Amino acid sequence: MNSNVSRTLLVTLLGAFARRTEDWMPVKGIVTLLDALDVDESSVRTGVSRLKSRGWLVPEKRDDRNGYRLTEVAKASLASGDEVIWHARQPALMEDGWCIATFSVPEELRAKRHRLRGRLLALGFGNLGQGVWIAPARMAAEAIDLVDELELRDNTTVLVGQHVGGQELSRMVRESWDLDAIDEGYRTFIGRHHAALEGLERAHPDDVPPRDAFTLYMRALDDWRVLPMRDPGLPPELLPGDWSGRRAVQLIEQIVTRLEPAALAYVRGVVSGGDRKATAVRGSGAAAALR
Repeated sequence: MNSNVSRTLLVTLLGAFARRTEDWMPVKGIVTLLDALDVDESSVRTGVSRLKSRGWLVPEKRDDRNGYRLTEVAKASLASGDEVIWHARQPALMEDGWCIATFSVPEELRAKRHRLRGRLLALGFGNLGQGVWIAPARMAAEAIDLVDELELRDNTTVLVGQHVGGQELSRMVRESWDLDAIDEGYRTFIGRHHAALEGLERAHPDDVPPRDAFTLYMRALDDWRVLPMRDPGLPPELLPGDWSGRRAVQLIEQIVTRLEPAALAYVRGVVSGGDRKATAVRGSGAAAALR
């Protein structure tokens, strides 16, 4: 499996479940869970090592089992991601206005300048021009936190206000964001996961093996979590009439409602060292119908 895919699945696993298993997972549990997603043990250990070096994980032994605990850095980062993934996807209100971030970072700080650009993109900011970025006003606090984190306060200005004239907003939006690419991301997500949801709707909840619920949930969530970070959550008045984001939001909400309880139960069983075989056998005939 692609190493980047392995890494994102590990982060998705930690974000979705580790905070609900007392911020800790055993090494064997992590390997078992990601093995269900076709991630080999070597890739898992490489991913864990990288997260350790980033200050996300620290080794911790519990009940004579080796494992890793989420650090405060990891929990803060995951919580920040939650705000974007689950909340910022809601359409902004036109009357709330806009956040404009401008920066002029000298060449000797180009590494920070590169990080600033990348993080602004990840927050859903669009590029108005050289050193000028825009997003719905609600992203101002995130932008300020980013500036402070990178220690670029003296090189950056963050403003919040209304559009009162000049270039039409609809044209500005089209030039600042690649809405076609964002919409295509949503369409791809729907294409990958709509059929699985239909299969789930036909199946009785007890006929869906917990392991299958976990893998379906994880694959959907891993595909989903990058999409809201690319989507600024623009006011509906500025979006195309056939915008796919609305249908994609409904789909991920249905998937979460349908699969999360069983997926969480499976994870807790693995983390506690329970018998995986018992959870994988029941209802195995339904697995093919869900794919």
